[in-house]
Amino acid sequence: MPHSELHRFEDLVAEGAAVPTEGWDFSWFEGRATEERPSWGYAVSLADRLAAAGAALDVQTGGGEVLDFALGRAAKAPVLTAATEGWPPNVAKATARLRPRGTVVVAAPEDAPLPFADGAFDLVSSRHPVAPHWTEIARVLEPGGTYFAQHVGPGSAFEVVEYFLGPQPDQNLGARHPDRERAAAEAAGLEIVDLRAERLRMEFHDIAAVVHFLRKVIWMVPDFTVEAYEPRLRALHEQLTAHGPFVAHSTRHLFEARKPHHR
Repeated sequence: MPHSELHRFEDLVAEGAAVPTEGWDFSWFEGRATEERPSWGYAVSLADRLAAAGAALDVQTGGGEVLDFALGRAAKAPVLTAATEGWPPNVAKATARLRPRGTVVVAAPEDAPLPFADGAFDLVSSRHPVAPHWTEIARVLEPGGTYFAQHVGPGSAFEVVEYFLGPQPDQNLGARHPDRERAAAEAAGLEIVDLRAERLRMEFHDIAAVVHFLRKVIWMVPDFTVEAYEPRLRALHEQLTAHGPFVAHSTRHLFEARKPHHR
């Protein structure tokens, strides 16, 4: 690698390593990476559901960006809106963002029971939960209440994962499959109203974007550090420089389920 190109590689890696990772604001990637958006427009659809809800809960809200957008777009807000988040920097960010909207943010680990009473909400939402806790979602929904969410699907961005980690076992590729989630939701007593899946093109235009993505979406390459993966980063930088964007594909599914009324 020529000296000038080495210097550029080091500068880009340092830039990607320095960007804060709190919240789910991806605006920093503009001009560096792109991702197609699902056709259903989750945040806008959530706004419509919030307008019809009396008590709403957003689970694993991140920095509150999506809920904030949806509340701002809703024709009217629910009487009660709450959100949970497990990562302390995001709890602080979501609290600052959502408190002016009258939304309380509760610090709750993503794998813990939801800290609310049975039947407390008529709408539970989540955008990209790590893993939906179906029994807890069903428990806090009132009869007739709705779970509305956008989930990450199976094999999402696996081109990136396998570039750094090599070929992955088939069971890893099948994790988060919508058919499995349908079965788990039904086992918890929910009725599926809508389930749609899409595969969407992603492009990474420089190595800074790759570094920031792996720091932000930490479950992709769980042991990622710049130092540990510098040879692969260097090779990918050379590939990007010579051949253009690194192409991957995200998978998303829209999930809507209802808790049936007592028979």
